[in-house]
Amino acid sequence: MYKLTFSLDDFLSNYWQKQPTIIKGGFANFQDPITPEELAGLTMEEEIDSRFVSNLNDNWSAEHGPFDQQKFETLAPSNWSFIVQAANHWHAGAAELVTPFKQIPQWLFDDLMISYSVEGGGVGPHIDQYDVFIIQGMGKRHWRVGAKDTGQYKETQRHEALRQIESFDADIDQVLEPGDILYIPPGFPHDGYALEPSLSYSIGFRSPKEQELISNFADYVLAHDMGDAHMHKPELGTQANQGEISTSDLDTLSAMLRAQLDNQTIVKDFIACMLSQSRHQLNIIEPSPKWTSEEVAEHLANGGEFYKVSGLRALIHEDEPNVVYINGEVFKVPENLTPLVSQLTNTEQVSDAELSPQGVSLLTDLINKGYWYSE
Repeated sequence: MYKLTFSLDDFLSNYWQKQPTIIKGGFANFQDPITPEELAGLTMEEEIDSRFVSNLNDNWSAEHGPFDQQKFETLAPSNWSFIVQAANHWHAGAAELVTPFKQIPQWLFDDLMISYSVEGGGVGPHIDQYDVFIIQGMGKRHWRVGAKDTGQYKETQRHEALRQIESFDADIDQVLEPGDILYIPPGFPHDGYALEPSLSYSIGFRSPKEQELISNFADYVLAHDMGDAHMHKPELGTQANQGEISTSDLDTLSAMLRAQLDNQTIVKDFIACMLSQSRHQLNIIEPSPKWTSEEVAEHLANGGEFYKVSGLRALIHEDEPNVVYINGEVFKVPENLTPLVSQLTNTEQVSDAELSPQGVSLLTDLINKGYWYSE
């Protein structure tokens, strides 16, 4: 089990979205949860998002996986990296690395990205728009971090698949060793390259942009067939200027535009449905044959557990704890199931030998969707 050597509360107060910092020994006696060979195996899987980046002789190239064995047999001795996104969805050991950060609201958590680099390997100087904790595993990596972007950094395109910037002055210039953590808030330029074969683990937190909220809300309104009405104005009169939009009409159309946004119930459902969906593919496998309620109840009664698919989001609103949003779906449950809701949203497993028939029915539904599973 991984445990931070520092207070996450103190860290959030002093550094979160304020300034980058390095925490030496953020994990004591750090042990890698995955080997380079296992990571290479993940890059061969079709459903897993992986990349290969090379910068030999400053000649940048990037490819998306999946890769085959031949790829690994033809690699140069230096200046390349393999990267796997959402590794926590596909590797149980890697997923445990996320646990110490779960006190941060999980709707903000994006994924665990793992990078294996040989000497000189990296992705070049760039700027991200999310918060990230970069944990150094095996090996050593040299990191540089500059001042926050206020428009002074110019983008450069060394390869069409890489968004990089030109060089920058470093405020942080250090070498990370196993167990060290580098935190970088949004907007700070950074660049890291391996000094020797090394593993890096990036735990990213990402909030939606305004345009994402607007675009997704429009999709939500259309999908639920809301607002299917035209402007109604039986008192319409003639006007002298035919090309003019009257203030009255503008007010009416603006009110139509705001109508759904002013409906708190609609907005709450939309926000939670959107935030409960991962941006990365999940390892969801529906069971065959399906579980029956009787089988679920018997499994729990015998001390069995059901485990949440790694990366699956189960959320509730603070003021409405009996409406659960899971992977974009809405589940309204009676108040007597509050303990079950707490397990669904706050833990990685469900184990309740005395779960009520209503609770068993809900859990059976979730299991048969592939959201929870039994080992």
